[in-house]
Amino acid sequence: MDSVIHNSKQLRILSLGAGVQSSTLALMIEGGGMPMVDAAIFSDTQSESKATMKWLDWLEKLLTFPVYRVTNGSLKDNLLKSNKDIYVRGVSIPMFTRNKKTGKKGMIRRACTSTYKIEPITKKIRELLGMKFRQKVPKDYKVTQLFGISRDEVQRMRTSSYHYIDFDYPLIDQNITRKGCFKWMEDNGYPAPPRSACTFCPFHSNEEWQNVKANKDEWNAVVALDKQLRTGLYGTERKEVEYFLHQSAVPLDQADISIKKKDQLDLFQNECEGMCGV
Repeated sequence: MDSVIHNSKQLRILSLGAGVQSSTLALMIEGGGMPMVDAAIFSDTQSESKATMKWLDWLEKLLTFPVYRVTNGSLKDNLLKSNKDIYVRGVSIPMFTRNKKTGKKGMIRRACTSTYKIEPITKKIRELLGMKFRQKVPKDYKVTQLFGISRDEVQRMRTSSYHYIDFDYPLIDQNITRKGCFKWMEDNGYPAPPRSACTFCPFHSNEEWQNVKANKDEWNAVVALDKQLRTGLYGTERKEVEYFLHQSAVPLDQADISIKKKDQLDLFQNECEGMCGV
């Protein structure tokens, strides 16, 4: 398929995270319940669960509009490079820290969303508009970029920093919650989508860590990554601070991931700014 959409000065593009909300939105659009889009774009960190990628394969077959898969490489592989003191741009994930002497906890900044989600999608949008590298987008070009963010996640709404892109939140406009998305899927005969996020995302709730643990191979791989990253990343403090994937700042295979009323960080309050897990 031609990567430039004909008559493409005006585009409607769905940011497809392959989670509950964006999958619901995609199927609503496909069914005519919302205005059609020209395309959907899925940004692949190459670190999603097998269940998510299997779901995406299934979902894509139901959609008549094109779904483009884009990537900036493997986030996991680049994390391992950074751990070996090799500079890799934008690889930082929001790991939790513990000072070896004082026991004080902290968290490092994240750059993964911008590098592995936002950038590849924006690059593809420019390509679909027919823009060359660094070519300025004309003022009469306009893209409406749709996000599957629901009413109960209104704090995740953002305003585009690009003059040619406007963000749109149809689920919020329709007063649809995340729970409402599950109900819509059930009412329309669709299965419930799996959660969408990198398997090792530090923003996982304990419930999601349990979901990861249910897949032995994925759990073992994440536990191994947690151990490998204990000494941090390129440019981080390497002597007095240790790094962890779980909020408790203990090794993942030793962390208490039982579900409590006051769980650890809620992914849907602290996640990847409308690009991951929706």
